Amino acid sequence: MANKPNLLLIGIDSLRADHMSCYGYPRQTTPHIDRFAEGGTLFENTFSAYVPTTPGYASMLTGMDLFSTQVVALRHQGEMRAEVKTLAEILGEEGYNTTSVGFQGNPAARGFDNYLNFAGWGSWSEGRSPKAQNLNDVAIPELDRLAGDDKPFFLFLRHMDPHAPYLPPAPYERAFYHGNECDPANKSMDPVRTFKPFCDFFACWMPPGISDKDYVIAQYDGAVAYMEAAIQTIFTALETRGILDDTIVVLNADHGETLYDHECWFDHHGTYDNVLHIPLIVRYPAKVPAGQRLKGFNRQQDLVPTLLELAGIETGIQFDGQSLMKLARGEAASFDSGFYITECTWQRKQGWRTPEWKLIEALEPDFHFKPPVELYNLVEDPGENNNLADQCPEVVEVLQTRMNAWLAKREQETGLPNPIHHQGDWHGHQGVGPFKTSQQAYDTLHIGDPGQAAKLQAEARK
Repeated sequence: MANKPNLLLIGIDSLRADHMSCYGYPRQTTPHIDRFAEGGTLFENTFSAYVPTTPGYASMLTGMDLFSTQVVALRHQGEMRAEVKTLAEILGEEGYNTTSVGFQGNPAARGFDNYLNFAGWGSWSEGRSPKAQNLNDVAIPELDRLAGDDKPFFLFLRHMDPHAPYLPPAPYERAFYHGNECDPANKSMDPVRTFKPFCDFFACWMPPGISDKDYVIAQYDGAVAYMEAAIQTIFTALETRGILDDTIVVLNADHGETLYDHECWFDHHGTYDNVLHIPLIVRYPAKVPAGQRLKGFNRQQDLVPTLLELAGIETGIQFDGQSLMKLARGEAASFDSGFYITECTWQRKQGWRTPEWKLIEALEPDFHFKPPVELYNLVEDPGENNNLADQCPEVVEVLQTRMNAWLAKREQETGLPNPIHHQGDWHGHQGVGPFKTSQQAYDTLHIGDPGQAAKLQAEARK
């Protein structure tokens, strides 16, 4: 048992890869993580195929896709399938001590020995929110306890920065903004403040009179920088104890964030790449090459097989994902570059993504009044701003055919249905059923305040 490595998995809620400096963002938001990445392998094209949080973590922590887990909605009802083992359950059977910090109740949170929580929300009236420090106050003593045992450990940290509310403490709240966030001549926040489903929630944590969208984006970036400074404290604790190089350290996210893009207003719904594209960095000097950046496509379901290979653990489980060490060793250039995508948060959508094209289909009218079919050329239009569905019906048909063929294949392989079609009151409004119109969705869906947002998250974990 002594030769098994420890595992520290850092799951960061709502972290966009393209807002990290190690992924090319011009603002220096992640200097400590940038340096950490130099000691390991950074995966440039990791995707969260099933958003948001609940299905994202289900895939990340089981090595399975949504057919195997049957988890696709934020407000998933019931447990995850008993036939699917979580990483905590697998490692527990291998003699690991397992602790989860800030992650409890999610279907994929099953199997930890210990569950610790921290204050991970906030509001304008409560002041700046030290979410990451709150996590450290819980995690550091637990890390010391685990490291003092003779068993290997699995410590999972679920960070709530930069998830909204974006309220980083000083000096991070002004680190990336030096203007007047309440300039009356700036009207960029007008559509945000009048968006009925979210406006009350925003009013509870954004400064009164806020008018500049760039200030809110800077708060998100400040939350990223604040969080990663706190993560450096964790790295230092491992180093001080002399176990950093004996620990597989992984940094990942459940999904990204919309910010101001696509009129989705500072949330993480939709299947645009700002939500799907996430960071993945793995450091373990004994087996993972240092300073390597890999462009091959991969998804969250590939993480568990990777970690088990690095730990030298054989399970006999047929994972839907595969070990990323195939990419790291050059045995494969990429995994599947065409894959199924879903969203079941405030909208119910599915689609198919390839390196060149993105197809998005609405399974019912959405509260943004978007068209039922969207098609984007990701090469010519990486921001996904020019919907080509009407101009390129033949491409839509080709992608639909590929998607439907894959869905039929997975249904046959698993004997299970596609869960996106069987979510009942996925939106949390009992008895409403699928929305008939966008106006109905707009009038029905609503976050009242941070307390209500926290309640929705808690309901999703029941």
